Amino acid sequence: MAKNEARRNALADAGIAVLAAEGSRGLTHRAIDERAGVPVGTTSNYFRSRDALIAGLFERIGARLGPTSEDLAARASEKPSRALFADYMRDIVRRLSTEREVTLALFELRLESARRPELAETMAAWQRAAFEGDIAFNQAAGLPGGRREIALFHYALDGLLLDRLTSPIDPDTPTDDVVDALVEGLLP
Repeated sequence: MAKNEARRNALADAGIAVLAAEGSRGLTHRAIDERAGVPVGTTSNYFRSRDALIAGLFERIGARLGPTSEDLAARASEKPSRALFADYMRDIVRRLSTEREVTLALFELRLESARRPELAETMAAWQRAAFEGDIAFNQAAGLPGGRREIALFHYALDGLLLDRLTSPIDPDTPTDDVVDALVEGLLP
């Protein structure tokens, strides 16, 4: 496998763009080569199989959607509270909304995992790891809510983002207001 991390990330980013624009059926090594503007065969040098490509996309999606150390540091000194929890939730929604293409690619992979058992296993492991990480972060930060509440927020934010990135049922209600209402209703 090729070792140039910058090239690997650029190819994964091109794969994310293809996935968001064309869906999983359009995701091919050749389509990524074309999107990235590299010679045919370059993507297959970095991601030998479709499974390796999907794994690389999961890795890149996680890196692109995760909070920055600056975002985390800005809130680290604040006293744990419902308001701080809400601020974290608004930040998650902001990141996933801003990175629209990446979030759409993630939704495409989730839909594809419903049709491909081998991808479902990879998706489930990736989601569980992220979920456990969210629970650990929430506990370490001393924020209100536990495992059940974090699960409820995953369900709610996934639905909110699918709505906002496709055809919103209530586009006039600010997204922050929706997040604040979710915190009010779901957090003990």
